[in-house]
Amino acid sequence: MAIDFATCDLCDAHKNDLTGEFRVLPPIFRDFGQVKKFSGPVETVKCFEDNTLVKAAVDSSGTVDTPQGRVGKVLVVDGGGSLRRALLGGNLGAAAARNGWAGVVIDGCVRDTVELAGHAVGIRALAPMPWPTEKRNEGQANLAVQVQGVWVRPGDWLYADEDGTVVASKALV
Repeated sequence: MAIDFATCDLCDAHKNDLTGEFRVLPPIFRDFGQVKKFSGPVETVKCFEDNTLVKAAVDSSGTVDTPQGRVGKVLVVDGGGSLRRALLGGNLGAAAARNGWAGVVIDGCVRDTVELAGHAVGIRALAPMPWPTEKRNEGQANLAVQVQGVWVRPGDWLYADEDGTVVASKALV
Protein backbone atom coordinates (compact mmCIF):
# COMPACT_ATOMS: atom_id res chain seq x y z
CA MET A 1 0.00 0.00 0.00
CA ALA A 2 1.55 3.31 -1.09
CA ILE A 3 1.07 6.22 1.27
CA ASP A 4 0.70 9.67 -0.29
CA PHE A 5 2.82 12.34 1.42
CA ALA A 6 5.34 15.11 0.80
CA THR A 7 8.07 15.75 3.37
CA CYS A 8 7.74 19.51 2.76
CA ASP A 9 4.04 19.34 3.69
CA LEU A 10 4.88 17.28 6.78
CA CYS A 11 7.47 19.87 7.81
CA ASP A 12 4.98 22.69 7.27
CA ALA A 13 2.42 20.91 9.44
CA HIS A 14 4.94 20.24 12.23
CA LYS A 15 7.22 23.30 12.05
CA ASN A 16 6.15 24.46 15.51
CA ASP A 17 6.57 21.04 17.16
CA LEU A 18 8.83 21.50 20.17
CA THR A 19 8.18 18.06 21.66
CA GLY A 20 10.83 16.19 19.67
CA GLU A 21 8.17 13.86 18.30
CA PHE A 22 8.91 15.14 14.76
CA ARG A 23 12.50 15.15 13.50
CA VAL A 24 14.29 15.87 10.21
CA LEU A 25 17.44 14.03 9.14
CA PRO A 26 20.26 16.18 7.74
CA PRO A 27 20.27 16.49 3.93
CA ILE A 28 23.39 14.41 3.40
CA PHE A 29 21.88 11.10 2.30
CA ARG A 30 22.00 10.01 -1.32
CA ASP A 31 19.47 7.82 -3.14
CA PHE A 32 20.71 4.44 -4.34
CA GLY A 33 17.54 2.34 -4.74
CA GLN A 34 14.95 2.34 -7.48
CA VAL A 35 12.26 3.76 -5.18
CA LYS A 36 12.77 7.47 -4.40
CA LYS A 37 9.70 7.98 -2.18
CA PHE A 38 9.02 5.57 0.67
CA SER A 39 7.66 5.42 4.19
CA GLY A 40 6.91 2.97 6.95
CA PRO A 41 7.42 1.99 10.55
CA VAL A 42 11.04 1.81 11.63
CA GLU A 43 13.21 -1.10 12.71
CA THR A 44 16.75 -0.29 13.79
CA VAL A 45 20.21 -1.81 13.71
CA LYS A 46 23.37 -0.39 15.24
CA CYS A 47 26.59 -1.77 13.82
CA PHE A 48 30.04 -0.57 12.87
CA GLU A 49 31.70 -1.99 9.76
CA ASP A 50 29.92 -5.34 10.31
CA ASN A 51 26.68 -5.96 8.42
CA THR A 52 25.70 -9.26 10.05
CA LEU A 53 22.54 -7.74 11.58
CA VAL A 54 21.71 -5.79 8.44
CA LYS A 55 21.67 -9.08 6.52
CA ALA A 56 19.52 -10.73 9.19
CA ALA A 57 17.02 -7.86 9.01
CA VAL A 58 16.64 -7.70 5.21
CA ASP A 59 16.45 -11.49 5.03
CA SER A 60 13.36 -11.33 7.30
CA SER A 61 9.86 -10.15 6.43
CA GLY A 62 9.82 -6.44 5.71
CA THR A 63 6.07 -5.95 6.08
CA VAL A 64 3.77 -5.40 9.02
CA ASP A 65 0.02 -4.97 9.54
CA THR A 66 -0.86 -1.46 10.78
CA PRO A 67 -4.08 0.57 11.10
CA GLN A 68 -3.08 1.98 7.69
CA GLY A 69 -3.07 -1.56 6.24
CA ARG A 70 -0.16 -3.85 5.41
CA VAL A 71 2.92 -1.70 4.85
CA GLY A 72 6.61 -2.13 4.24
CA LYS A 73 8.94 -1.29 7.10
CA VAL A 74 12.02 0.92 6.93
CA LEU A 75 15.31 -0.37 8.29
CA VAL A 76 17.38 2.43 9.83
CA VAL A 77 21.04 1.50 10.27
CA ASP A 78 23.33 3.43 12.60
CA GLY A 79 26.62 2.57 10.96
CA GLY A 80 28.47 5.24 12.91
CA GLY A 81 28.85 7.30 9.74
CA SER A 82 31.73 5.07 8.63
CA LEU A 83 33.01 5.73 5.13
CA ARG A 84 35.42 2.76 5.25
CA ARG A 85 33.10 -0.24 4.65
CA ALA A 86 29.81 -0.82 2.82
CA LEU A 87 26.96 -2.11 4.99
CA LEU A 88 24.63 -3.03 2.11
CA GLY A 89 25.26 -4.25 -1.42
CA GLY A 90 23.43 -5.78 -4.35
CA ASN A 91 22.55 -9.09 -2.70
CA LEU A 92 21.17 -7.47 0.46
CA GLY A 93 19.34 -4.85 -1.60
CA ALA A 94 17.70 -7.66 -3.56
CA ALA A 95 16.72 -9.39 -0.31
CA ALA A 96 15.18 -6.16 1.03
CA ALA A 97 13.09 -5.75 -2.13
CA ARG A 98 12.11 -9.44 -2.25
CA ASN A 99 11.00 -9.41 1.41
CA GLY A 100 8.83 -6.30 1.12
CA TRP A 101 10.93 -3.66 2.88
CA ALA A 102 9.86 -0.14 1.92
CA GLY A 103 13.34 1.22 2.46
CA VAL A 104 16.73 1.14 4.12
CA VAL A 105 18.43 4.27 5.49
CA ILE A 106 22.11 3.80 6.33
CA ASP A 107 24.35 6.17 8.26
CA GLY A 108 27.23 4.63 6.35
CA CYS A 109 28.02 3.32 2.88
CA VAL A 110 26.65 0.97 0.23
CA ARG A 111 28.26 -0.91 -2.67
CA ASP A 112 27.08 -2.42 -5.96
CA THR A 113 25.29 0.83 -6.75
CA VAL A 114 24.26 -0.20 -10.28
CA GLU A 115 22.57 -3.30 -8.85
CA LEU A 116 20.93 -1.30 -6.05
CA ALA A 117 19.44 1.12 -8.59
CA GLY A 118 17.54 -1.80 -10.11
CA HIS A 119 15.94 -3.04 -6.89
CA ALA A 120 12.37 -1.95 -6.07
CA VAL A 121 13.20 -0.58 -2.63
CA GLY A 122 14.21 2.81 -1.26
CA ILE A 123 17.87 2.97 -0.25
CA ARG A 124 19.56 6.01 1.26
CA ALA A 125 23.16 6.12 2.43
CA LEU A 126 26.04 8.54 2.76
CA ALA A 127 28.20 7.33 -0.14
CA PRO A 128 29.29 4.37 -2.24
CA MET A 129 32.27 2.33 -1.03
CA PRO A 130 33.39 -0.88 -2.77
CA TRP A 131 35.11 -2.35 0.32
CA PRO A 132 32.93 -5.01 2.08
CA THR A 133 32.41 -5.34 5.82
CA GLU A 134 33.98 -7.77 8.22
CA LYS A 135 31.65 -10.48 9.57
CA ARG A 136 32.18 -10.42 13.35
CA ASN A 137 28.56 -11.01 14.45
CA GLU A 138 28.62 -7.69 16.30
CA GLY A 139 25.95 -5.05 16.68
CA GLN A 140 22.56 -4.50 18.25
CA ALA A 141 19.02 -4.49 16.92
CA ASN A 142 15.75 -2.82 17.90
CA LEU A 143 17.12 -0.02 20.05
CA ALA A 144 17.08 3.77 19.83
CA VAL A 145 19.88 4.93 17.54
CA GLN A 146 21.34 8.26 16.55
CA VAL A 147 21.61 8.96 12.86
CA GLN A 148 23.71 12.06 12.23
CA GLY A 149 22.70 13.35 15.67
CA VAL A 150 18.97 12.65 15.25
CA TRP A 151 17.30 10.04 17.46
CA VAL A 152 15.38 7.30 15.64
CA ARG A 153 13.50 4.65 17.61
CA PRO A 154 11.93 1.32 16.68
CA GLY A 155 8.27 1.96 15.94
CA ASP A 156 8.83 5.54 14.74
CA TRP A 157 7.59 6.29 11.21
CA LEU A 158 10.04 7.43 8.55
CA TYR A 159 9.02 9.36 5.45
CA ALA A 160 11.52 9.93 2.62
CA ASP A 161 11.08 11.64 -0.72
CA GLU A 162 13.05 13.78 -3.15
CA ASP A 163 13.14 16.68 -0.66
CA GLY A 164 14.38 14.87 2.41
CA THR A 165 13.78 12.45 5.23
CA VAL A 166 11.64 13.00 8.32
CA VAL A 167 10.92 10.81 11.33
CA ALA A 168 7.90 10.96 13.65
CA SER A 169 6.94 9.05 16.76
CA LYS A 170 3.67 7.95 15.09
CA ALA A 171 2.15 7.60 11.64
CA LEU A 172 1.38 11.04 10.20
CA VAL A 173 -0.66 10.05 7.13
